[in-house]
Amino acid sequence: MKSAFVAIIGRPSAGKSTLLNALCREKVSITANVPQTTRNKIRGIVTEEEGQLVFIDTPGIHHSEKKFNQYLKDVVYSSLEEADMVLYVVDSTRPPGSEEQEVISLLNKQSEKPVLLVLNKVDQKGNYKSEIRGLMTTNVHPKALMETSALNGLGVDALRDRLIELAPEGELMYPEEFYTDQEPEFRIAEIIREKAISQTSQEIPHALYVEIADTEMKGNELWVRAFLTVESESQVGIVVGKEGKRIKWIRIASLKEFRKIFDYKVRLDLRVKVNPRWRRKDYLLKGMLK
Repeated sequence: MKSAFVAIIGRPSAGKSTLLNALCREKVSITANVPQTTRNKIRGIVTEEEGQLVFIDTPGIHHSEKKFNQYLKDVVYSSLEEADMVLYVVDSTRPPGSEEQEVISLLNKQSEKPVLLVLNKVDQKGNYKSEIRGLMTTNVHPKALMETSALNGLGVDALRDRLIELAPEGELMYPEEFYTDQEPEFRIAEIIREKAISQTSQEIPHALYVEIADTEMKGNELWVRAFLTVESESQVGIVVGKEGKRIKWIRIASLKEFRKIFDYKVRLDLRVKVNPRWRRKDYLLKGMLK
């Protein structure tokens, strides 16, 4: 029996969360066309006859001295520390940049852990596969180098099999039926945030977080009161939308997603509030990003 914790790392928008969902055959992590959508360690669990893999999705590594981004980097570092293996995802449609160099430097500090390199988005026109392969084989020395398109499933089964093959011997860490260990409140907050991100643009996605104020189980219904929290009063109107149409859409879309995940009905009271400069508040970031 094989088992391993596998940290998924890479620069923003490399397709890490989409690949995690494809590997787990379930929606474990939210996805969006916005860099750094992932803010926490998101665990996805795959159990096959040969063994079990526990994937840890991480925020994209991004150059920035802002406090928020430093906390995101800390999430990546702690994920690497608890992992047995590393799955390094590279967007094959973009040339290697300074962020790639930072990832390589980080991996060299974790040299005792096997690295499997994945060139993602290989189905898209225009790629830098040969350039990336040269850089990585020289600087990372991966145990395997594979190609995938997480969006359409190309190469995902082969990647899953190769990871299990490289995993060390070990026992199951979670029951076979588990595909994530996320608490319901966290999953609800993440889905609401995903829907809000899809309906906003520019700075709003990064200035927004979801606060679950309270939950109560009544029979077979979970009642949830949640807040879409932004940084300024001007952002409230953007999230609410004209005549409240945007927040209504976010609420309805979230409820539809909940029905796919939970075996009980979720009732959602969703509102918007302001928490000025929340991305600079240590006490909040410490509780949120972990």
